[in-house]
Amino acid sequence: MGVFICGGRVHSRGGLFRIPVALWMWRHKSFSPLSPTVSLLTGCGVFVVGIWILVQKADYLSLLASSTFAATAIILIITGVVVMATAILGCFSVYKEHKGLLRLYFMLLLIIFLLVTIAGVLAFIYQQQLSDELKWHLNNIMVENYNQPGQESVTQSVDKLQQEFHCCGSVNSTDWERSLYVQSSSAEGRKVPDSCCKTKTERCGIRTHPSNIYREGGCITKLENFLSEHLFIIGVIGIGVALLQVMGMIFTCCLYRSIKSDPY
Repeated sequence: MGVFICGGRVHSRGGLFRIPVALWMWRHKSFSPLSPTVSLLTGCGVFVVGIWILVQKADYLSLLASSTFAATAIILIITGVVVMATAILGCFSVYKEHKGLLRLYFMLLLIIFLLVTIAGVLAFIYQQQLSDELKWHLNNIMVENYNQPGQESVTQSVDKLQQEFHCCGSVNSTDWERSLYVQSSSAEGRKVPDSCCKTKTERCGIRTHPSNIYREGGCITKLENFLSEHLFIIGVIGIGVALLQVMGMIFTCCLYRSIKSDPY
């Protein structure tokens, strides 16, 4: 028996089944990208990615001049929560075919679309500005703020950066020659922080031979590449989720229209 979809219903040669297209898709293709089921899974994924980026990369946030990177991650977290809540509402509204709930569901999808679009656009724009920001700000932090009173979090972030990325200074190890820390008595003769050393030990920064420190490896390029990769991930997720919301809004409109046209 041949089956085809037309005018918001499923037709067959044996008669007319008064089943809205969207409800038919929900019951028989519950893992369609248009269904609230996938929206719920997407929301969980977006939430986890946002938390991962914000928590795992929190040590480097103090090295950035702006809060754009953190803002994009926070937007992802908020979006993930909203998507999960919206998906639960969508499951109920689709199953009940409730027009009032469907209108609310559509509005929430629109809000989610705007949120993830903002996050994606911010990520891609900030990715282009990151290089110039780091060239000025990271060098300034190392020269003026490292190991200074009240700058403990910055000092820890710089030390972690140099150890994890095997780098020393913003461009190279000679950047530390201008540092207030190296020029002070608290350095105890160190020419670079101990975190520049390949094998970190107490006062190892006194000796700057290439066999002892990461002499040629600057941190700007490595941190820029690291953050750019994560900004790209945020941008791609934002665009991908935004497209899903557009599809979801179309799906909701089809269901709403089919319910409105039914006499019952």
